Amino acid sequence: MYKNLAATLVAACCFSSPAFSQSPAPVKAAWVYVTPLTDAGWTQQHDQGRRAVDKALGAQVQTSYVENVPEGADAERVIRDLAAQGHQIIFTPSFGYMEPTLKVARDFPQVKFESITGYKPAPNVATANARYYEGRYLAGIAAGRMTQSNVAGYVAGFPIPEVLQGINAFTLGLRSVNPKATVKVIWLNEWFNPPREREAAITLMNQGADVLAFHTGSSAVMAAAEERGKLAVAYHSDMRKVAPTAQIAAVTHQWGDYYTRRVQAVQSSTWQSAQLWGGVREGMIRVDAFGPRVPQAVQDEVLARQREIGAGRLHPFAGPLADNTGRQQLPGGQHLGDAAILGMNWLVEGVQTQLP
Repeated sequence: MYKNLAATLVAACCFSSPAFSQSPAPVKAAWVYVTPLTDAGWTQQHDQGRRAVDKALGAQVQTSYVENVPEGADAERVIRDLAAQGHQIIFTPSFGYMEPTLKVARDFPQVKFESITGYKPAPNVATANARYYEGRYLAGIAAGRMTQSNVAGYVAGFPIPEVLQGINAFTLGLRSVNPKATVKVIWLNEWFNPPREREAAITLMNQGADVLAFHTGSSAVMAAAEERGKLAVAYHSDMRKVAPTAQIAAVTHQWGDYYTRRVQAVQSSTWQSAQLWGGVREGMIRVDAFGPRVPQAVQDEVLARQREIGAGRLHPFAGPLADNTGRQQLPGGQHLGDAAILGMNWLVEGVQTQLP
């Protein structure tokens, strides 16, 4: 009796095991967003990247996000909570998340972290950023062709190197086709405050700016330009929905491919800490979505320069370069290397505002 029972149990085990086999558990991936998730802007662009991961990996991944998390202590609390919940990879796309990410990473060595726009790696922290300045230079060319007043306005978040790179590249692109043009800057010292972004845009237009650019998190500058009949360069996302006639073009960053590859690396246990700074060549920066007021000749010119940047034939920060105090920063025949660009702490000739 017992012999037959044992045989039956063995048979049951052997023949039923395929029914109980399971595919690997999905990778748990989380994102932390510094602003609310809106229809356009910085956070929306990163969430498009998250959704691209969902689409590419399907049941192999489980993604989630927490939005509107201030930089600082709140960010550390949220990142720590996500790590404690068992997320295997956590993306933190905001410069002010860098230190909180590093702090949590030390306490969760088994979790992988991606500090987006950060620059300090660790064994389980990778850093990645896009060469936004390449798109800014191209947008400056378009703005330089479109301005009638020869005055451009720029609404800026914080005077960190990434923002200075953008202002400088935009100005250089602008003046490469329109040497008389100048740029006025208003500093907000915050990333996301639509009423203040709008107020700054109106102030700049009242000061004569008929083309606008911005480095903040909402579409408020675009909406203000649309209302006033002026022109503006969209940033992060295509913003023709809020500025159907005001948009000159959109400088967008594309995160889907990078995010997908990094989640796949966790899945295959091949993830390694690395530092990436990708631009037009890598498909991370793109200028397109031209508005209806931009002539085809201007569109063609911008796209031609974009191809040249992608091929390495055009460098936005090529000498001679002088700052807006008259000091030479780079002689002719050279272009700035990555270290100099990453540490940029000056404004080019043509920017009429000083550093705060």
